[in-house]
Amino acid sequence: MSPTKLLIATHNPGKVREYRALLADLPLDVTWLDDERITFEVEETGSTFAENAILKARAYAAASGLLTWADDSGLEVDALDGAPGVYSARYGAPEVQGDEARFRYLLANLDGVPTEARTARFRCVVALSTPDGDVQTVDGTCEGRIGFDPRGDNGFGYDPVFLVAEYDYRVALAELEPAIKNRISHRGQAARRAKLVLEKFNFAEEVELLDEDACQPG
Repeated sequence: MSPTKLLIATHNPGKVREYRALLADLPLDVTWLDDERITFEVEETGSTFAENAILKARAYAAASGLLTWADDSGLEVDALDGAPGVYSARYGAPEVQGDEARFRYLLANLDGVPTEARTARFRCVVALSTPDGDVQTVDGTCEGRIGFDPRGDNGFGYDPVFLVAEYDYRVALAELEPAIKNRISHRGQAARRAKLVLEKFNFAEEVELLDEDACQPG
């Protein structure tokens, strides 16, 4: 039996390398948008990470005829009613551009907010879709708090100002070594949960994805 093709809905080669390594022990031929010469972009019109991940997974699965993995992620800050949320990558746009400008814009919006009220989390949702539109979603979160100043060089986006709850808010995500960050990060958690779904997938017959309750990790 030839491996089932799994399309990773991204143009980011680094993300593809990470997912290929994670899924190496499954009977999958992991491909990505560039390999499949898929150039169109799916407009992320959803109001939640799950909605956007599902939009992308279904659209690329239908276009390619392949089992498809898509994700969406971002930062939710409680004092800002969940912002920047689905707008994390374009927070403050068009005036605010670039990672450092965005996290400094975030810090400015939290000016005067005390330490205990600066709770936040990174959230990632992975959607897996068959070509006929059957979708399974899983998510991962990393709880923390927004600091007052940037720290560390091992990250991007909001990592320098995100203090990790697991480390008693003493360490920024950007201060952690990559292996540790991958273990506790929202993306790492969601990816491992998505792998559990794929482990229960009948590759021989390519049946529908199992229902959500059966696929959640214990």
